[in-house]
Amino acid sequence: MQAEEKPAELNWKGKPVTVLGLAREGTALTRFLVQRGAVVTATDLKSSAKLQQALDELAGLPVRYFLGGHPPEVLDCDVLFVSPGVPLDAPILVQARREGIQLSSESRLFCRLCPAVVVGITGSSGKTTTCTLVAKMVEASGKHVHLGGNIGSPLINRLAQIQPTDVVVAELSSFQLDFSGPVLDAEPRGDLSSPLFPAGGWSPPLAAVLNVTPNHLDRHPTMEDYVAAKAKILRYQRARDHAVLGWDDPVAHGFAEHCQGQEAFFSLREPVPRGAYLKGGSLVLRRAEGEARVCSVEEVRLRGMHNVANVLAACAVSELLGVAPQDMAKVASTFAGVEHRLEPVCEWRGVWYYNDSIATSPERAMAAVKSFDEPIVLLAGGRDKHLPWEDWANLVSRKVAQVVAFGEAGALVERALGQLGRRAPPIQRVDSLAQAVELAAMVARPGQVVLLSPGGTSFDAFCDYAERGETFKRLVRSLCSG
Repeated sequence: MQAEEKPAELNWKGKPVTVLGLAREGTALTRFLVQRGAVVTATDLKSSAKLQQALDELAGLPVRYFLGGHPPEVLDCDVLFVSPGVPLDAPILVQARREGIQLSSESRLFCRLCPAVVVGITGSSGKTTTCTLVAKMVEASGKHVHLGGNIGSPLINRLAQIQPTDVVVAELSSFQLDFSGPVLDAEPRGDLSSPLFPAGGWSPPLAAVLNVTPNHLDRHPTMEDYVAAKAKILRYQRARDHAVLGWDDPVAHGFAEHCQGQEAFFSLREPVPRGAYLKGGSLVLRRAEGEARVCSVEEVRLRGMHNVANVLAACAVSELLGVAPQDMAKVASTFAGVEHRLEPVCEWRGVWYYNDSIATSPERAMAAVKSFDEPIVLLAGGRDKHLPWEDWANLVSRKVAQVVAFGEAGALVERALGQLGRRAPPIQRVDSLAQAVELAAMVARPGQVVLLSPGGTSFDAFCDYAERGETFKRLVRSLCSG
């Protein structure tokens, strides 16, 4: 798959633009736009004290700041760049719509300017692991790869280093995909429009949808809105583009009806017309020229069948990028995983401790629980995302020896298990993650595992799942070293 020719970079010199939100993407985008001569205003609801790191990174740049609120002046701009953490119904965006201001984002601008093939991967779970696998497989084939998007540093930081012969693997969240189509009725116009955005939309030439299950319903009003956001990754593909879809997931599979390009699939359950699937105990590619074995399930280093599905997805994507089966096998058999995803921390007194802080939904926590045959002491809680917990509770009743509930969602976890009556495992409730680790160390027995797989977000006590995971690892390592 070759990169398509891109139009010349936009002329930002003297253009008034506003960056809404100074998290990772907003900070990177502010620097990028200033370097290209734009007149940049940056605004955030947080105070300067809470944004000190971002302000330090932008120190010395000619940026006008409005912090702690969004006064009317922030809309004196040609383009309003919105960070993915900003809800689409925020009053500032409602007003921007009324005034007809063009809305965009860092990820949208990057894809508009990137000279290389962009592989976009989305899903409710497995995105980061699959993106990392694809990047490593493509790298093993000898190509130069850039991995980013919703993972790692913003890709706009690396735009100058990306060559047309490179491959970009971008993890795309539903929040980012909200800006891949016409955004809130604000259409591109004038010299900011592009043939790469027909009717104001763009989809990557190689897009993958792993699965679509209830998630982020604290942000998206309904499940239908969440599904619609995910579908935007395919909406603007052309006949020569490719889509890789999860065969076993009803929603992802159903997206095939709307594909404009060529389809491939991955499946744990049955053969697929094209793509990758599990055949007996082997991971197999099905291509126009026939089938090719990649490796056995036993050779996959990642733990759990959900990770076997992620490897299959990565194989299906990598095959379309020209990666040979032997290079896929090399990665599948050596890749040990991404931080905070079923990450082994250490063993203490015959008990292994695992960090799965990325599990911010009940379904994701279920995948982690299914990965173990050993009895589990499960740390569950955090902040709820208005998702169902019934299936989680039923699985926990069969697989978990003890539950330690913590954080804002502790009472919800307790109620979900309480509805099972005598089928529920023992459950104890504490306030903090530190207390949860202390209690788990007291009740866990040799041969068991202590698993942090919360099922809720980290925002009740931490800035993100990574900070929660790092805190868990620090607490556990203090046990091991003690």
